[in-house]
Amino acid sequence: MKTTNTVTAATLALALGTAISLSMAPLSVQAADNEKCFGVAMKGKNDCAAGPGTSCAGTSKVDYQGNSWKYVPAGTCEKTASPSSPTGYGQLKAFKEKTAG
Repeated sequence: MKTTNTVTAATLALALGTAISLSMAPLSVQAADNEKCFGVAMKGKNDCAAGPGTSCAGTSKVDYQGNSWKYVPAGTCEKTASPSSPTGYGQLKAFKEKTAG
């Protein structure tokens, strides 16, 4: 009977450890499946890097700021609209916003 309890406890511990490990997996998988896309974030909604005088996430001053980025699914950045971009789409590197007129 003691052997059964030991095996059951070990199985339970292994199952719990596996469940915890799997719950952490989506975070690393998510980061690997995303890319930084400059010029697509709305004011105050950037994930990081918003140029001089800003600290990080949520600090972009205007919509589609060229030096702030947001994570997007890999392969979609340069297909995402960005009215401030020279190409009209998000960029993989910071850029100087085009001016109207």
